[in-house]
Amino acid sequence: MNLRFSLHLLLAASALAGVENVNPDANMPQALRGVGIDQKLNSLAPLDLEFTDESGVRKPLRAFMNGRPAVLALVYYECPMLCTMELNGLLRALRAMPLTAGKEFDILTVSFNPKDTPAMAAAKKAEYLGKYRRPAAAHGWHFLTGSEENIQKLTKAAGYRYQMDPSSGQWVHASGIMVLTPEGRLARYFYGIEYSARDLRLGLVEAGKGRIGNTVDQILLFCYHYDPATGKYGMVVMNLIRAGGVATVLALCAFWWIMHRRSRNGKYQHVDRLPVIS
Repeated sequence: MNLRFSLHLLLAASALAGVENVNPDANMPQALRGVGIDQKLNSLAPLDLEFTDESGVRKPLRAFMNGRPAVLALVYYECPMLCTMELNGLLRALRAMPLTAGKEFDILTVSFNPKDTPAMAAAKKAEYLGKYRRPAAAHGWHFLTGSEENIQKLTKAAGYRYQMDPSSGQWVHASGIMVLTPEGRLARYFYGIEYSARDLRLGLVEAGKGRIGNTVDQILLFCYHYDPATGKYGMVVMNLIRAGGVATVLALCAFWWIMHRRSRNGKYQHVDRLPVIS
């Protein structure tokens, strides 16, 4: 398989992210049949499955989350193109966010290639921690490997479909990341290789159920709503209209109160100036 065709194949796989029940018809390349990401919003990820981190420690996924929301990125460490583009896009979003991995949330980068090793994971972690430049991430951004059985259970639960292309010996897969609640529910899906820092931040704040973020984040959540069809946050017009209506009522009440006070003060002052009749 030449490089040009590989590029087209990988980008086409990326475009399949978010498409449910992909139909393997004759117009679709054989390597892309059965590849994509199906949303399984609110489903539980199997956090009791054990994976091995970059230092060789094996433990359940739950233990890597520390009771916080998490970003789940499914990749493989020797991917020649798409996985690197996905992780670079995630990195750009992370660097633009005030929230920090290892403090407010965690990142689970899990290889779906059972042949990947902790040494490969350690090399990837060193590369991306060096680019992220936030010390707390050393304890919050995990690069994991696992058995084929556990990988298949996790990817199936997340709706992540991929396959090996026998002609190239490479994995064909879509590109996207997921957000997990602290309990392991699949809360948000973001597709492609570029992720909005605002959307990722709002997704994590929502998944954190008020335990992370600040007042500004809560206001933004009032104004923006997650659209599962696009995997993005859009402005909620009705909420803005309601907010505008409330603001108008409050402004009218404030105006009435000020005018009432002025009227009372003016009345009393007028009485004080009345001439004294002897």
